Amino acid sequence: MTARQDFIAAGLSRTDQVVAVAQRLIAVASPNPPGDVRAAAEAAAAVISELIPGARLTLHPTAPEVTNLVAIVDGKGPGRRVVFNGHLDTYPVNEALPWTVPPLGGLLAGGRLYGRGAADMKGGIAASIVALALLAEHRADWAGQAVLTLAGDEESMGPLGTAWLLDNIPEVLGDAIIIGDAGSPRVLRFGEKGFWWLEVEASGRAAHGAHVHLGDNAIDRLSVALDALRGLRAMPVAAPSGVTAAIAASRAISEPLSGAGEAGVLGAVTVNIGQVLAGNAPNLVPASARATADIRLPVGVSGAMLGAALAAALDPLPGIAWRAIRRFEPNHTDPADPVVQAVHRAAEEVLGGTVAVNMRVGGSDARWFRLAGLPTVVYGPTPFNMGGADEYVLVEDLAAVMRVHALAAFDLLQ
Repeated sequence: MTARQDFIAAGLSRTDQVVAVAQRLIAVASPNPPGDVRAAAEAAAAVISELIPGARLTLHPTAPEVTNLVAIVDGKGPGRRVVFNGHLDTYPVNEALPWTVPPLGGLLAGGRLYGRGAADMKGGIAASIVALALLAEHRADWAGQAVLTLAGDEESMGPLGTAWLLDNIPEVLGDAIIIGDAGSPRVLRFGEKGFWWLEVEASGRAAHGAHVHLGDNAIDRLSVALDALRGLRAMPVAAPSGVTAAIAASRAISEPLSGAGEAGVLGAVTVNIGQVLAGNAPNLVPASARATADIRLPVGVSGAMLGAALAAALDPLPGIAWRAIRRFEPNHTDPADPVVQAVHRAAEEVLGGTVAVNMRVGGSDARWFRLAGLPTVVYGPTPFNMGGADEYVLVEDLAAVMRVHALAAFDLLQ
């Protein structure tokens, strides 16, 4: 057998191991909020120390409750650096939900692994840990470094986690980044939309509801502003041809998994009015009203373009003020980049069938790596009941993701 064939064969026997690692991680609660991941980081460190005795392992607290982890494995000599990334925090456990299994029990039943974080993303972390262990055992067959980074605050946008690691730990700057966040083994994600969270406030003049001529209704003014926001859905998009082609080519595989209409959403500006707060009584003209909105930007529409469009649409309106609460640029890695190609080849080899290459609708810590200029893909297991009761992941997905992570990294480090 060649070294590569031997490596592939070794991965076939690790399904039980990846499940066991995931169960140990699920057993340690790390809900965000409140965001205390210290025990989860210690648990992950213990697992890595057991599986990879030679790994250089460090913990990096960045806040009283946030701890990040970095594990480094060296190959036979100098070469590229492949970085696996994941996040330790999960959605709140919320025992009040109608759980039928112990939320932190890591129950294995019918080919499913249950528990908070099983899908998002302790299962994906387990896959990366076992992939790193495989690489460590075969380090004589590849050159460079394999690095695992576990961040503590992805659910709260990552400033103390992945962003901090990129700014402070040189080994986090990889030639290729592979993230096992929730998705599907049948879809490799090379980019994601940007977003602006917006607050829009309308001011008016209070009056009695019978004397509307004496007042200015803030809700009416806000309604006009929200209509203007919805009009931004028609903004033109100038995406690179490779991105547009990938979205179209992946539609037949990706939409049955992610929902009909995904391709259209990936290529367009979307506007979701998430909150409206106004008024005190039916017979009072409201003097103030407020709404928040989530605007998602496809590749091909920058934040500067959106800001100009918002100013043009909202600034002329009487009594309207707006501000961006949080914003990130759309980001992607060229579908022709070596990391995209390597993970794609590995995925089709492991699954024995076609794997789509597509953008991702939701956000992840991948944006921090891409905005730092680092080629990054997201390839993880399918989530079921993510954030709800009885969250679970398929064991076959965990095994596939582990083998793909390992094989892609092995190939990239040749």
